[in-house]
Amino acid sequence: MENPPHGRRFTGILFIIIISIFFALISFISCIVAEFKRNKKEDLRWNGRLCFMPSSPAFGFGIAALVSLFLAQIIGNSTFLRNSCSGGKRNVSFKIPVIAKVLLLISWLSFGVAVIMLISATSMSRKQPYGEGWLNGECYIVKGGTYVGSAMLILLALASCTTGSFLCTVKTTQVEENHKVHAQMG
Repeated sequence: MENPPHGRRFTGILFIIIISIFFALISFISCIVAEFKRNKKEDLRWNGRLCFMPSSPAFGFGIAALVSLFLAQIIGNSTFLRNSCSGGKRNVSFKIPVIAKVLLLISWLSFGVAVIMLISATSMSRKQPYGEGWLNGECYIVKGGTYVGSAMLILLALASCTTGSFLCTVKTTQVEENHKVHAQMG
């Protein structure tokens, strides 16, 4: 089975990277909006013994940010994994650049921390009824900057993932071209 021409293959990879960027930007924007829509201290109601926190619009934006972030990370890393897994089978001389491996690690670490922050902040944005609260019957308010911090980690994950995928794609293309040149000469 023949491989598609490099131009078509590169266009397909570029399209996947653009889709990943699109979902990451949706996640980023959702985080920024959630930061402005989160509950404030004034929203907390206290009856002397028990607290109540109404639901916040940040909950919906947090869910949108999480879903978009998962899609961006999976789609963005699929390019990297496709190149690294199939590249070695097609051509033994293909090696994943070290910088691409480091960028992939950074991408997954920032993704993990962003997910933890978003899950915590989003769950705190739900309604916290009297006597139940968020944790052990106590009400919690999302600290200012939590969603913005998640947004910055999303940008870091996006940048490292797309850069690593791009570097790996360029390296795969160069190895394939060198292999074809050597095959034609031999």
